[in-house]
Amino acid sequence: MEEKYSLQSKDDFKSVVSEQCNHLQAIFASRYKKFDEFFKELLENAEKSLNDMFVKTYGRLYMQNSELFKDLFGELKRYYVAGSVNLEEMLSDFWARLLERMFRLVNSQYHFTDEYLECVSKYTEQLKPFGDVPRKLKLQVTRAFVAARTFAQGLAVARDVVSKVSVVNPTVQCTHALLRMTYCSHCQGLVSVKPCYNYCSNIMRGCLANQGDLDFEWNNFIDAMLMVAERLEGPFNIESVMDPIDVKISDAIMNMQENSVQVSQKVFQGCGPPKPLPAGRISRSISEGAFSARFRPYHPEERPTTAAGTSLDRLVTDVKEKLKQAKKFWSSLPSNVCSDERMAAGNGNEDDCWNGKGKSRYLFAVTGNGLANQGNNPEVQVDTSKPDILILRQIMALRVMTSKMKNAYNGNDVDFFDISDESSGEGSGSGCEYQQCPSELEYNATDHSGKSANDKASSAGGLVGAQPSLLAVFCILLLVMQREWR
Repeated sequence: MEEKYSLQSKDDFKSVVSEQCNHLQAIFASRYKKFDEFFKELLENAEKSLNDMFVKTYGRLYMQNSELFKDLFGELKRYYVAGSVNLEEMLSDFWARLLERMFRLVNSQYHFTDEYLECVSKYTEQLKPFGDVPRKLKLQVTRAFVAARTFAQGLAVARDVVSKVSVVNPTVQCTHALLRMTYCSHCQGLVSVKPCYNYCSNIMRGCLANQGDLDFEWNNFIDAMLMVAERLEGPFNIESVMDPIDVKISDAIMNMQENSVQVSQKVFQGCGPPKPLPAGRISRSISEGAFSARFRPYHPEERPTTAAGTSLDRLVTDVKEKLKQAKKFWSSLPSNVCSDERMAAGNGNEDDCWNGKGKSRYLFAVTGNGLANQGNNPEVQVDTSKPDILILRQIMALRVMTSKMKNAYNGNDVDFFDISDESSGEGSGSGCEYQQCPSELEYNATDHSGKSANDKASSAGGLVGAQPSLLAVFCILLLVMQREWR
């Protein structure tokens, strides 16, 4: 009977904790999916808009050079998906290549070698043939894409952290405390009497001690996410950058066309006089290279809708509210578990509840959250000298992501590790299935195998040897994560 009740108390505990965590994980998973779909479709729509308008405006000339623009959007997509693109260099290369094509078109009576065109491209920055459009667009695109990608990655990291921490199995000490709290009252005939709220709180803070240590970095991470969200609503709004990108590029082309004489003269001075084409080829080249069309932008009602008919502002407003609700999740988890009527009596029912010995008020004070505060926990024996490695890894992941968020907030590009290596699931998908995440390493108060810390001491070897210093643990952890990120 005792064994049966012990297993049942563990299942009750795991079920309530999983419900709390799975709800939060589902929120981050769904918001990541929405943002990811939105950003990708936004890029598709922007490319289609440019292609449609440039075909209509420039016709065959655009079609002959369309791979230049296709490459531009291909690199933007590659940056968002993989992050392995230097945006500033890529955009500079785009304008240099566009100048080569344009220069050949406006000087179609000359023959230009590849070496000559390479010389032409060197004058892009000096002559500013496209006006101020390249400089402004580079700044806008870089800031917007860095913020968008970082924000989406942040949602994925939050999803994965919750997923990995949510699957818990109580240790022997925690299981004994859960059994005493949940079913020992039955032995005294107090079947309908529920555990006192503060009694439950102490047991949950002992059983979830390692999860409580996440709270500080988790809150810093949430604050950084909210900062980037504000940027997405304002100056780094990727939607306001990508929607009119066709207009901006066409304006740059018109600037080049209008200043082509002055630009050509300066290039001829710097690169030398070009070689004229034979007379017969000149007339044909001029006919083929006519470049007089003017751009006619879409009317607003003709603009394509973005992902799922929504807008970035609506998405950001929604996720900001969810982020604010997720703050202090880990420090609130023990209290939220005890607030479930399956686990404890109401907070106001202090005299008519089970205190572990009888039906009476619970007299002990509630301990603080986190591993360090469990030394004086009157209900659960917790070894505070052995921080959980999995929790430390999640703390490090949150710390790294918070740093990247702050860089993105300031408009600085950031390097990303592949989160699929850190995920238990399918990379950019929904992460591991709820309650199906594989276990990693060892918990202390709540481990992943159901074994106590003593049972594991011999097999864990040097990793969880006697009294390891916290500094040594962090150093080892950092080396491991650096190798993974590479």
